[in-house]
Amino acid sequence: MQPHFTSAVQGLVVAAVLWTTLSQAVAATGTEPAIAPPIDPAPCFAAAEAHDDDKIIAICGPLIDAEKTSGADRLKALIARAGAFDRKEQIDRAIGDDDAALLLDPTLADIFNARGELWRKKGDRQHALADFAAAIKLKPDHAAAKSNYRSLALELERIGAQMAVNNRPSFDCASARRAVEKAICANPDLANLDRQIAVANAKAVREAGSGNPGAGRALQREQDDFIARRNAAFGRPDYDLQKAMKERLDHLLAMERR
Repeated sequence: MQPHFTSAVQGLVVAAVLWTTLSQAVAATGTEPAIAPPIDPAPCFAAAEAHDDDKIIAICGPLIDAEKTSGADRLKALIARAGAFDRKEQIDRAIGDDDAALLLDPTLADIFNARGELWRKKGDRQHALADFAAAIKLKPDHAAAKSNYRSLALELERIGAQMAVNNRPSFDCASARRAVEKAICANPDLANLDRQIAVANAKAVREAGSGNPGAGRALQREQDDFIARRNAAFGRPDYDLQKAMKERLDHLLAMERR
């Protein structure tokens, strides 16, 4: 029994030595996955301080994507890169970075306001208004967000008012009796021209009359003469109603620019 026991012990010792040697060899060859060190955030932040947009985008990207980047550093890098994308007119990418920043910290009123401005640049007024409102909710005294919200709300109100009168003339088509008025009501382009003429004329008369009532009355007589000529000439083979209306509108708009 003793020789067999000794042989078994020797076998175990040899196996242990072989296992240790193999393990050391594997470690030496580097087959185990290496742990990447954290990326230094300083170059990204230095580029942001220097407002170097190309460097911000190039350097901050790896910092944002690195697994070991702290939440605070990733947030700063996202905000910096969003600003760089914005300045380069890469609006969708800037919105994406602001989205990621707000996932990390949904209490950032400045970022809601910044993202709202980006949505507004894209023409998405509803998303912009929601972001401005969110910024104000988080920070009621946020001056920029309040100004943005107010101006956008007024813009939406004007758009709504314009849509309500779109393709409608300055007069009530239900009471139209003249052939020219019925023609204007039946043609959206003419209807819009008529309304634009009426608005431009009213503005010109108001502004001229504020300093000189006689000048205001003279401008209104000019408008009345145009309508009289229009009514009398409509239907003649040589009369182009749309051309005459465009010329009248151009004349009134030219007066505004003086």
